[in-house]
Amino acid sequence: MPKVVLVEPDGGLVAGGSRLSFVDGLVLDTLLSQGEAEWTGLGTRRALLQAVDRALEAGVESVNLCGPDVVGEELFSYTGSGTLFTVEDYFSVRPLALDEFAQGERLLERGQREGLLKFRRPEEVAQVLATAYGAIICNRHLAGVAGLLTAPYAEDRVGEIVGLYTITRFKGEGVGVKLIDCMKMVGRERGLAYLFACTTQVRVGQFFERQGFREIAQAEAPPAKWTGYDDARRRGLRCYRFDL
Repeated sequence: MPKVVLVEPDGGLVAGGSRLSFVDGLVLDTLLSQGEAEWTGLGTRRALLQAVDRALEAGVESVNLCGPDVVGEELFSYTGSGTLFTVEDYFSVRPLALDEFAQGERLLERGQREGLLKFRRPEEVAQVLATAYGAIICNRHLAGVAGLLTAPYAEDRVGEIVGLYTITRFKGEGVGVKLIDCMKMVGRERGLAYLFACTTQVRVGQFFERQGFREIAQAEAPPAKWTGYDDARRRGLRCYRFDL
């Protein structure tokens, strides 16, 4: 059985004033150890945690815990409101599989609608997806995506991070950080000299700086970046570089 939805009046777990979006087997074992649930303020929900643990041990892949009034939000929205329990680490980053391209395309379209990503023609979207890595939840759900374009910059041994987008539901889970870490690892494996990324969003630029990127002038980016680029968008664009 891939999933059980457990509906409880109190909804998902809250510890230290923050909702626990995900709990894997290791964390669940810790919560069930003597006195731990009580110490974290979850003592009244110990029986519930034990029921979840039994379900996972019996072979259920994941358990969604949520309140009765937010079932739809938890299961069918990018926001989420409950807690997802899994046995193993729920999160992995790997190259996007062909049958995940449709999910990836929807994420890119969402990022474009929100103004976080530049508008791309279908052939450009296909190019991003062909080079994309996905942050996969429970080996099934795409939580974020990022492409690593290298072909236009082969002579300079450079990679461009494009289409980086993560969905709101997984905010705080480090999805973006793990995608960037993957890009760095892949870049080193391919012998690239550096990675770069461009954005019109200040907070996205701040995110790249937190990952060790430094802001550079547009003239320092590979010339191929600007071939056919929209002049209006370029005026508000900021570029960031990470040396490998």
